[in-house]
Amino acid sequence: MFVGEEKNGVCPMKDYSDGKINVLVTGAAGRIGSYFCENSNKKYNLYCMTDKSCPDQVNIVKNWGQVIESDITNLEQLKSDFSNKNIHTVLHLAATPDPNATWSNLLQLNVNGTYNVYVAAKFASIKRVIFASSIHAVSGYPADVQIKTTDPVNPGDMYGVSKCFGESMGRYMAEREGLSVIAIRIGAHQPPETLQNGVGLIDSWISKRDLNQLIERCIDVEKMKFGIFNGLSDNRFKCLDISDARKMLGYEPQDDAWRENKSLKEFRLSDVVQV
Repeated sequence: MFVGEEKNGVCPMKDYSDGKINVLVTGAAGRIGSYFCENSNKKYNLYCMTDKSCPDQVNIVKNWGQVIESDITNLEQLKSDFSNKNIHTVLHLAATPDPNATWSNLLQLNVNGTYNVYVAAKFASIKRVIFASSIHAVSGYPADVQIKTTDPVNPGDMYGVSKCFGESMGRYMAEREGLSVIAIRIGAHQPPETLQNGVGLIDSWISKRDLNQLIERCIDVEKMKFGIFNGLSDNRFKCLDISDARKMLGYEPQDDAWRENKSLKEFRLSDVVQV
């Protein structure tokens, strides 16, 4: 789902002829953040935010942008860290990424921290926040249902509940506070090697490069007040519908979990059957 302006089916994208924009990444030293910083630092001026309680994170990202050691659970510090940098977009990745976590373990980062990021972004006059939501926000649906972004949230665990909060908070900030917010429901972001262990991820997988492309599309799209997009690769079978990301953002995923799983090649699904 999205709230914005489209032209000929695709929302307009930013023209970078005037130079690069500034993007701040929370959770920059994590798996998604570090890949983004390494592969997108030539396109954007990056501020790589790390957890100040984990000083070793600085070494992971120091070559890809200006490092900010911070604490997203401290609202006043975030306001200071976000201000006076001409930041266009905050890519909010920092979270407790554990689907088995209890509410008490999720509350500080996934709820209070996410609230702080939105409020600090508004305070610092930042234009957009991209929120790393999750497939777990809708994982309560039956396995035979392909979920659209217009379907109601249906979390399958408390981690998913925390991501529903981030989406709802984002909608509030977009509608009531004038902040542009885009949430990406990220699928199974796992190394291709994990696909060899069976068929459990073939309908929910997203590769590193496909997710990175989708993040860049969400940064670059213009005139979008609020959006939720599903993040999967071009898997033969998809538990999430990615058609609106294709249409509105021009998302063109390159990878397919079926192709990555060597044990499935004998099924030859790509063959054309003549009838």
